Amino acid sequence: MGMFLPLDISERVGDFIAGKLDFPFISKEEIMGMFCLFGKDHGINGQTEILSATDLARGTIEQLSRNVSLFHNVPNKINSNSVREDYLKRALQISIELRYKTTNQSHKLNERVAGDPTILSNCFAQHIAFYKRNYYFELFQPFRKNDLPISLKGKLEGRMLLLGFNVKNLNALPYESSIVPFIYWLNNTSENASKV
Repeated sequence: MGMFLPLDISERVGDFIAGKLDFPFISKEEIMGMFCLFGKDHGINGQTEILSATDLARGTIEQLSRNVSLFHNVPNKINSNSVREDYLKRALQISIELRYKTTNQSHKLNERVAGDPTILSNCFAQHIAFYKRNYYFELFQPFRKNDLPISLKGKLEGRMLLLGFNVKNLNALPYESSIVPFIYWLNNTSENASKV
């Protein structure tokens, strides 16, 4: 799981953890976009794998919905101190995981923390709960190579994509399609190649 909107979400998360920003660090008017890709190594093949990926997507949506409800019903969990403390606890866990894996730990740690799926899914849910916003999800079936631009075939062919936004429905998005901002993000930020 990751976030692709706002485009600078990784920097904001890093600045928030460092104490340079307070919560909320995404404004009410900004569109938030999250994604989950299924079938990373071999794609999604056959009806059984499509059903499995669909179940995983449903579980992801249900977990995010539970988190939104939790944050909405316990408002003291979505203030700067509480959110920062949770992110710092997760950063400590990541630090311990990385301790023996790399010699350039501080750079790797900052990068991993800012892009951590747990932190980003909480970030998405916390801002929805804080602003009492609606949210919308769309699941794309496995992409066929003929439906993709050449630049995205290696990243998306045969995979399923779940997109989520902090709006009520597709019509509330300022894009002709929900996939447009994701493709823009994927094509225009080189670091995104490693996230998918």
